[in-house]
Amino acid sequence: MSSNDSLARLAAVIESRKPANGGDPEKSYVSRLLHKGPEAFLKKIGEEATEVVMAAKDVDHGADASKLVYEVADLWFHSMIALAHYGLSPADVVTELERREGTSGIEEKALRKAVARAAHEEGSP
Repeated sequence: MSSNDSLARLAAVIESRKPANGGDPEKSYVSRLLHKGPEAFLKKIGEEATEVVMAAKDVDHGADASKLVYEVADLWFHSMIALAHYGLSPADVVTELERREGTSGIEEKALRKAVARAAHEEGSP
């Protein structure tokens, strides 16, 4: 069983919890976050990202690395809720990571800056 399968199964559960698909905010945490809208799940993503940073710093000081894994799982989970809200899936993220494979991060960032600069110059009078 691949991790892609696990992510796809979780994405399907999240999709089923959307209020439009019959998810009940009274019975489902995911449905409640989706029902409340982007402010709710985006706030959770920010909180979880902070917890990842704190857990990593704790590992640097001798804490069990499993705490970092736990916090990253929470971050991924809440990020998957955002993806579902915007009609995207973990497969879209995997496709983007595969697109970047073999590309230097430094080169990719420089290319993005050049494209943004060119777009800005096009829009300038």
